[in-house]
Amino acid sequence: MTYMSQLPTRTSGFSNLRTHRGAPLDRPLTLAVAGAGARGAGYLGLAAEDATPVRITAIAEPRIARRDELALRHGVPDEGLFTDWRELAARPRLADAVLIAVQDSGHLEAAEAFAGLGYDILLEKPMATSVEDVDRIAAAAEEAGVSLTVCHVMRYSPYTVRLKELVDAGRIGDVVSVQHLEPIGYWHYAHSYVRGNWRRADESSFALLTKSCHDIDWLSHVVGRSVRAVSSFGSLSHFRPENAPAGSTDRCVNCPLAKISCAYAAQKLYRIGLREGGVKRYFARIAADELTEEAVTRALETGPYGRCVYRSDNDVVDHQVVNLEYEGGLTASFTLTAFTPREDRHTKIFGTRGQLTGDGRTIEVYDFTTDERTLIDTDNGGAGAAEGHGGGDAGLVSAFLKALHQGRPELLLTGVRESRDTHRVVFAAEEARRTGQVVRL
Repeated sequence: MTYMSQLPTRTSGFSNLRTHRGAPLDRPLTLAVAGAGARGAGYLGLAAEDATPVRITAIAEPRIARRDELALRHGVPDEGLFTDWRELAARPRLADAVLIAVQDSGHLEAAEAFAGLGYDILLEKPMATSVEDVDRIAAAAEEAGVSLTVCHVMRYSPYTVRLKELVDAGRIGDVVSVQHLEPIGYWHYAHSYVRGNWRRADESSFALLTKSCHDIDWLSHVVGRSVRAVSSFGSLSHFRPENAPAGSTDRCVNCPLAKISCAYAAQKLYRIGLREGGVKRYFARIAADELTEEAVTRALETGPYGRCVYRSDNDVVDHQVVNLEYEGGLTASFTLTAFTPREDRHTKIFGTRGQLTGDGRTIEVYDFTTDERTLIDTDNGGAGAAEGHGGGDAGLVSAFLKALHQGRPELLLTGVRESRDTHRVVFAAEEARRTGQVVRL
């Protein structure tokens, strides 16, 4: 099978971009936010903390309390507050750039609208939920002459920057193959892909797109080549009604197994999150929207995050492997799985003169010539996989702001065409999984 797009070929690069064409700004960069959920609010906070002078001029978010809290914190005027991104898009342009972090299914409509108004765009991944919509977004940005950057945050972590430097410098010779694992984590998977917003393909999209378009893009970035063929296998094997333990109930709060033998009990994640802080506290805030014992209990009793993981309406895979062939014959294997602790991704890169082994922070270089092992600690400021993608979130936001404010597009590690192309690989991999065939790009 052959997987192609109908997007016409155009000259790539940033030479036609309005913001990048002129001199650096002599005033703060202005930024609007469309969608202030977990990701949108997180990026907003990073933008406010960055050294680049930036002023938040508008926030569109349907949850009024959350919107008003963020507006107060960041000094957004009342005339810049909207309950829907469409209200913001109906106004004349209120900022130099917009962060789009609405639900995945709304990315196409929002991106086309804001591109048409002349906003430069920071778009949360995935670009869109179909390859046709991805192509339309890319075409809209090019037609409008605006910059569109997808939040491929993994490219921007100190770990990735150092890893790519080593590969590009030929530290292990020519790369021949790569092995890459995304350990989603059993409770993270249960939260997001069994109980949460990304549990159903018809309401969001398939798991490889919503969770791992990061990784497929990252692999292409690290090896510096385009994919020419892909195969894939995977399924939803465990979180199914027939696997529900005897005696379990529809909700964890009423289940006699919750404190005894169930690894996925909602209390284990959300109530512990109130006490432990960190990522579990972050997930508790998503489930309850308020960090109190009463709010969490109410959420588990009535909301989706209190459901038994074996009796939800989820249908996305809980494990998948993807095999990739790149130009020149280089190969890579990628695995995503729910059945791990929550930890950093693991990667082995096999070269003609050595091997690189990475865990999201440290990189071990094994030299075939000397049989020596060199350990490099990239020290992401203590940030692990669950803490801002190992510094990648902050790196992305900082690069985006500086690129626009200083007129330095080279700080952005991916353009709209490259993001479009790595998304095509993800859609091709899902087609390969569903059909059992090798898909060629």
